[in-house]
Amino acid sequence: MATGPAKARGRVHAQRAANSTAVSAAARAGFVARGVIYVLIGVLSLRIALSDGGGKQADRGGAIAEIAEKPFGTVLLWLLGTALAGMALWRLSEAAFGQAGPDGRKASKRAMAAGRFVFYGFVSYSVLSYAAGDKGSGSGSSDRDSQDVTAKALDWPGGQWIVAVAGIAVAAAGIWIAARAIMQKFHKHLKMFEMSEKARKVIDFLGMFGGAARGIVFAVAGTFAVAAAVQHQPGKAKGMDDTLRSFTETPAGPWLLVLIAVGLAAFGVFSWANARWRKV
Repeated sequence: MATGPAKARGRVHAQRAANSTAVSAAARAGFVARGVIYVLIGVLSLRIALSDGGGKQADRGGAIAEIAEKPFGTVLLWLLGTALAGMALWRLSEAAFGQAGPDGRKASKRAMAAGRFVFYGFVSYSVLSYAAGDKGSGSGSSDRDSQDVTAKALDWPGGQWIVAVAGIAVAAAGIWIAARAIMQKFHKHLKMFEMSEKARKVIDFLGMFGGAARGIVFAVAGTFAVAAAVQHQPGKAKGMDDTLRSFTETPAGPWLLVLIAVGLAAFGVFSWANARWRKV
């Protein structure tokens, strides 16, 4: 039995499917959806900075609830959730067959793609569940979820160490995200040669500013998790909403949150640029 050649042909067909126009379109739709969420989080954060936000959450749940309140909101949520499923599918293809670029098949790259597949799969499921009528899905408080998870973890044997390591990992990831954005590492993922000089300058600014703001939020959230572990107080852990609100408590007052909010919106617009020029 020619099982070897048959398996090889199967892998070739699967890889062709992963590199197909459909998967490329799914990835680009996913970047559009990610951009929508970050722009809305930026807008909600700006409201909090300037007027306390009117009870709205500046996180993914708040963005979903904001969309749901609009005309045809349910339809928009179905489109958003489907687009995020497309992003998950693309990340799965990267995990299975490697990313675009000379080092795209490295084990570390494929592992990161697998993690992103799980993340976007979960986000897609939560948005689609909300659109289907499960109002408790997707729009929950990130702050409450963070504190609940932290409280459970702290009760485990060695829980303080587990939470502390997780917090350090999140903080390190935030610093890594911000540093890569400032160093314009995103260039290697974009078709820079297809852009005009003006477009390159705008996208460089959006990528650097938006990526740095996003990284700072992750880094600060990770720091709060470490504090929760050290003090054994789950309430010290903060989701995105409380993390963003904490910027108003600095000496810069609400203006630091204004800067971060604009940065998150900029990252959303940068995601839309990825939908146009990303190498997929």
